[in-house]
Amino acid sequence: MQPGQTMQAGGMNVSLVSVAQDENGRPLIVLRDEGAKKRTRGIEAHRASIVAATAMASILSSSFGPKGMDKLMVSQDRDVLITNDGATILRNMDVSNHIAKLMVELSECQDNEVGDGTTGVVILAGALLEHSEALLTKGIHPIRVSDGYDEACRIAVSYLEKYAEHADFTLLNRDMLMKAAKTSLYSKIVN
Repeated sequence: MQPGQTMQAGGMNVSLVSVAQDENGRPLIVLRDEGAKKRTRGIEAHRASIVAATAMASILSSSFGPKGMDKLMVSQDRDVLITNDGATILRNMDVSNHIAKLMVELSECQDNEVGDGTTGVVILAGALLEHSEALLTKGIHPIRVSDGYDEACRIAVSYLEKYAEHADFTLLNRDMLMKAAKTSLYSKIVN
């Protein structure tokens, strides 16, 4: 058979795309099923992405905060892991969805840059995307939604900078250093 020809396979007409060989030289036939090929576009593609992102946020939500619960994870090798650290949970999940992978990368970036807040950043991203779905449904263009989030971020940062309390972090001010470290350290200590 030549590429482009069709043949019967499993009761369907499929077109032969190419013939390849595996590492042992055995022929592989790669088939493309024209009938079952469905591609999501527009608002449906956005919704599918939002569902994946909010699912990741939902998984982490019960482990968020000082009263967050631990997750027990068992690998394929039967190794057991108990943690409530968002980056660790996501790193040990087997995700195939591209948007879910982006959420894992978001958590890893937060961990690399800040060292904490890995769960919160995924929950926040999921919430922002969930609220954007209503805007997209109303016909607002995704770029306008993104621009609105950028403006909201600028306003929030300006507000926080205006009302932030500045502290003198020196080795002489041990109490201030201890207060700053405690919040982050509490999430790293196993009960």
